[in-house]
Amino acid sequence: MPVGAVGALLVALTARTSWRVGAGAALGVATADGVYACVATLGGAALAPAIRPVAGLLRGGAVVVLLVLAVRGAQSAVRRYRERDLARRVAETPTGPLRAYLAFLGITLLNPMTVVYFAALVLAGEGGGVSDRAAKALFVLAAFTASASWQLFLAGGGALLGRALTGPQGRLWTSLVSSAVIIGLAVRLLVG
Repeated sequence: MPVGAVGALLVALTARTSWRVGAGAALGVATADGVYACVATLGGAALAPAIRPVAGLLRGGAVVVLLVLAVRGAQSAVRRYRERDLARRVAETPTGPLRAYLAFLGITLLNPMTVVYFAALVLAGEGGGVSDRAAKALFVLAAFTASASWQLFLAGGGALLGRALTGPQGRLWTSLVSSAVIIGLAVRLLVG
């Protein structure tokens, strides 16, 4: 499983917050993958021509969202590092699991490559689609389960990283590196 911009953002979020918030975000990604798997099995062949004309627009929207998230993450990290006001950070309400779930659901749904990937999987099998309802349901369940396990693994890595880098400089560098990775992946998405 590759780690794309959303995976890097998930690791960074979990490192800054908590395992519960990261798990919420991970399940948001998995839900989006499940939705796309369902869409691909129900109409993958018909959907591909409809998406092709707007794929560039969707890709551009995804790039903008990723760049905004990366810049905001870096700015927030630098501001927190400069202030070093622990009382203020304790008083701030961190992102909760539900908010992280909804945010990552939206971010992943914006990614046109996810739906294209699932449509290609369905089109590659059995002459253009899975005909058996049970097989379609099993495919959707397997896609969700595989995505959830991978995203939860990434969140676990973020939680471990967060514990290892608990000092102000560690948090700053973790946020800056993750923002740089997200910007790099957004540029790659734009160029590719």
